[in-house]
Amino acid sequence: MTENYTDPSGNTAQFRAFVESPDPAAAAQTPSRLPLIAGIGVAVVLVALVAWLAFG
Repeated sequence: MTENYTDPSGNTAQFRAFVESPDPAAAAQTPSRLPLIAGIGVAVVLVALVAWLAFG
């Protein structure tokens, strides 16, 4: 470690600034939820279709 390393937990103001700072690398790599929502929708439709065929 370098000698000029500043610990963000050194005081409350520095820690809050560290926690609330945006991380552009993490924000850019956030995956879309659309495939998950579409997959759940398709699963619900398939379960309803199977139930309708089984009990209909």
